[in-house]
Amino acid sequence: MRWHKLNVVLHRDVGYLAFALTLVYGVSGVAVNHRADWNPSIRQTKTSMAITPVLATDRDAIVTETLGKLGLTETPRNTFRPDPQTLRIFYANLTYSVDLPTGKVVIDRTIPRPVLKEFNDLHLNATKGIWTWIADLYALSLILLAITGLFVLKGKNGITGRGAWLTAIGVLLPTVYWIYHLYLE
Repeated sequence: MRWHKLNVVLHRDVGYLAFALTLVYGVSGVAVNHRADWNPSIRQTKTSMAITPVLATDRDAIVTETLGKLGLTETPRNTFRPDPQTLRIFYANLTYSVDLPTGKVVIDRTIPRPVLKEFNDLHLNATKGIWTWIADLYALSLILLAITGLFVLKGKNGITGRGAWLTAIGVLLPTVYWIYHLYLE
């Protein structure tokens, strides 16, 4: 098999294998690039309510009284008193912050964004383990796709023609930004 034909076959087949992960990383990449504006993995809502002031003084009694006044029967994952006036009660995806003397309650609920959370977990390698190796193989496949892609087309549209100019522009973009960021910002 000639070199050019092998290059095209390799580029095509690796491209097919990388298709789904490229979509995952692309969608997640856009989402996490804007995490200063929003949380791409969860939606957070805050609501408030009021209960009568909590009068207990012993830690366990405070928790028991507060749970009762909130109508919560399930045992929380954890409780925490960041200061003498506040009790925080933690459940999965739900936190109650209670101002004990006033009875003011802020309920903070986190709701995972379907599909996008999973994409972000994969992209950011939240699961670690074997996924690290899969992500590394994917990164190597992108390197291979970039290199083999340079040589798929021949002639005026290939790397010796129009492709050379487009490749040069593609190299200049990160280089110019890097120089700007490093020296001029």
